[in-house]
Amino acid sequence: MAKELRGVLTALSTPFKEDGSIDVETLRKVVDRSIDGGVDGVVAAGSTGEVGALSSEERLLLIETVINQANGRVPVIAQTGATSTAEAIRLSKAAEKAGADALMVITPYYEPLSLEETVTYLKDVAAAVELPIMLYNIPAVTGVNLDPATVRALAEDVPNIKYIKDSSANWEQALQLIHHHSDVIGTFIGWDAYIYSALTEGAAGVMAGTANVVPEEIVAVSRRIADGDLNGALALWKAVYPVIDALLSVPFIPSVKAGLTLQGLAAGSPRRPTADLDAEDLARVENALSVLKQNLTVLEQKVG
Repeated sequence: MAKELRGVLTALSTPFKEDGSIDVETLRKVVDRSIDGGVDGVVAAGSTGEVGALSSEERLLLIETVINQANGRVPVIAQTGATSTAEAIRLSKAAEKAGADALMVITPYYEPLSLEETVTYLKDVAAAVELPIMLYNIPAVTGVNLDPATVRALAEDVPNIKYIKDSSANWEQALQLIHHHSDVIGTFIGWDAYIYSALTEGAAGVMAGTANVVPEEIVAVSRRIADGDLNGALALWKAVYPVIDALLSVPFIPSVKAGLTLQGLAAGSPRRPTADLDAEDLARVENALSVLKQNLTVLEQKVG
């Protein structure tokens, strides 16, 4: 039986070597950093992992490496959406064979589809595998919004569509999914600034690229909410939010890699043409991490 997905999932960053190839050994450390930080699952080949810059062969290497390194400690979700149905099915079957626990499927994004075409694509991919499917709704990229009514219809019609990652940044839509459709589908919020709000509203969980950088802190917020300690959760969220805000306020993929490097895990540069953070943006992230340490020290002293 598939493990139920809940809690904090890290959308893993993909480290590259200087020659542009995937740095497998550092990737293993990135996986361990999140798992050691207490996250409830990890996601390979998502947007934070620069999936759009990877070949199909590289995506499979990435997925297989993450599955191998996780080694059953937490569920692994593989993002297997593609610009064609045939390629999405091929990647999905390969990830299933490799031992993924669930698949996340983004809508084709090169040529925006109609909602009807999108639904057909998602049904075809889901029918090709037995693993639980997480729909990936990110309309700013795909040009198509999976509205709550459509999501419900898909979950009711297709047995293995179990979850949705909603990165629409539409809070009203997120609330509808959480409060009106949780009986048929688990909602993971993919907009990192909404982590605290989503968990307090009762979302199944959050999928966060920022969890690469501050996994323990995000997990601690989640655990406090689950335990009913809303005051403690809010105090910790106020301490960690400036880091999340800093990471989101500059180019995100390079900010996550910079954050990892500043935390002692050299994650390399993004794949070109994406550039590293400039000096001003890097200083903003570095300052936020420094302030976080101070804030956490103050919180520990208050608790003590």
